[in-house]
Amino acid sequence: MPLNPQTEQLVNGLNTANEGRPATHELEPDVARAGYRALGTAFGPAPEVPSVRDRTIKGPAGDIPVRIYSPAGEGPYPLIVYFHGGGWVIGDLETHDRECRLLCNDTGAVVMAVDYRLAPEHPFPASHEDCWAATQWAGRHAAELAADPARIAVAGDSAGGNLAAYVALMARDAGLALALQVLIYPATDARGHNPAYAGERYPSLIENSEAPFLTRDTMTYFFRHLTVGLDAGEVANDWRMSPLLASSHEGLAPAFIATCEFDPIRDEGNAYAEKLTDAGVTVTHKCWPGQPHLLFQLSPVLDDGKALMAETVAALKTAFDR
Repeated sequence: MPLNPQTEQLVNGLNTANEGRPATHELEPDVARAGYRALGTAFGPAPEVPSVRDRTIKGPAGDIPVRIYSPAGEGPYPLIVYFHGGGWVIGDLETHDRECRLLCNDTGAVVMAVDYRLAPEHPFPASHEDCWAATQWAGRHAAELAADPARIAVAGDSAGGNLAAYVALMARDAGLALALQVLIYPATDARGHNPAYAGERYPSLIENSEAPFLTRDTMTYFFRHLTVGLDAGEVANDWRMSPLLASSHEGLAPAFIATCEFDPIRDEGNAYAEKLTDAGVTVTHKCWPGQPHLLFQLSPVLDDGKALMAETVAALKTAFDR
């Protein structure tokens, strides 16, 4: 189907406003980061939350900044560990502040957003190591967060979905039971983002190479920065970077997976949903017709964005109630 009319109107307006400006893949990372951060505040003020506090926790290479959103009262509450999107290169606590506030308010859970290290300053696997360390810390310190260690979910969008899928695999192997893994248009197979890859690429990478909000060139840009100084082929085939290639997906936490029709990484998320289902994992998966990447962050202005947020919240609440 064509691009959703409401979304098309938004895209046209943004294209007009940004006419003449370089694309993300033409920018230096610090400039791209500033632009992405501006998007987080472009749709008005974020909702109030009873408690929001910033702190640091110990990580494998120093302190990791986190932001903790808490409901009113004493708990113990469920806990969501959230990993922001941005291609492992851009994104931070501010870019996804609204989404974390909404998740806290609407699920009644504590949300801990993780400001993991970014490339190219910190190439693969720095971001992955930080996210796993943060999840382990959350499990050990749940009481300190007024959270229930038996009701922990991991969640993320795009690159954050990749990180959440990786953490879910690590959690299974470490014996850390997760209530749910929330994967919003996750990147799960990096092989097609390596310019030197000689194999067949997913159709969505070709069909949606110039899609709104995320293009194939931008994915290549992110992957290039993530693998600076490394063998790109080895990184792309590493299961941590490409969770689809993990040796086993059995015994993983239940998954909520959302993908979008007009997204270059659509087919990676679809393939992961199928892979988990085949492994006996309980999967709730929907591919949103007529919608592009970034839908989750567009909930203030798009009806389908609001619906995706509502479905995410419902899946989390159901998982926490089990």
